[in-house]
Amino acid sequence: MRSSWPALAVFVLVSCLAELILAFGWIPAYLVPRPSVVLTVLVQDFSELWGAFRDTTVAAVGGFVISGCVGLVSALLIQRFPLVDRALYPYAVFFQTVPIIAIAPLLVIWIGFGLSTVIAASAIVCIFPIISNTLDGFRSANASLLDLFRLYRASERDVLLRLRLPSAVPAIFSGLRVSAGLAVIGAIVGEFVAGGGIGGLVDIARTQQRVDKVFAAILMGAGLGLALVKAVDFGRYIFTRRGYNVAQ
Repeated sequence: MRSSWPALAVFVLVSCLAELILAFGWIPAYLVPRPSVVLTVLVQDFSELWGAFRDTTVAAVGGFVISGCVGLVSALLIQRFPLVDRALYPYAVFFQTVPIIAIAPLLVIWIGFGLSTVIAASAIVCIFPIISNTLDGFRSANASLLDLFRLYRASERDVLLRLRLPSAVPAIFSGLRVSAGLAVIGAIVGEFVAGGGIGGLVDIARTQQRVDKVFAAILMGAGLGLALVKAVDFGRYIFTRRGYNVAQ
């Protein structure tokens, strides 16, 4: 809480300023709703918003877990086998550069409407940072220690588990942290096409000219992204703390 109060203070200050500006009518209410109105929507339509939030959470977490597993394994293979690097890494870059909004309609055609398509969209968006950061971590191992391992004729398995992987832990969690936020973005974009969740709710509210509900859904999506990022930070704290204890 001590580290979070400045951000909370800024949020409260901006909300109060927005309430005053909108109360005086300097910005039309149909463009930006008053924070008090958004809060009212969050309370009155909580059941609908919570259902959408729950669906997006399942999709985002599913895509994040899949991309984490596939990304780590891919990075291991790319680091170990140069041929796999030349064969797979360009496709990882391809999925990073192509906008998910362009791929989502194809996913609907291939998979159909529903949760599976949203999970796939989320996984595609957040897999590249995991692969890229993990590879950077593997390649950042101390050169002198690598020479020492080779001098003692350590196996590739020992080099990986005892040197490269511990060296890559900070980079791996950095990639997971970036991907945690991207997972929510990918899920919401997928829901715009496949339906359901926060993305589907925003799309319906847009057609109804319910700007207040759009803002309420956006706040819930932002909260989900923040929660996933903080979960990764907590996982990093637990993992590194245990790792230091084991090393001792």
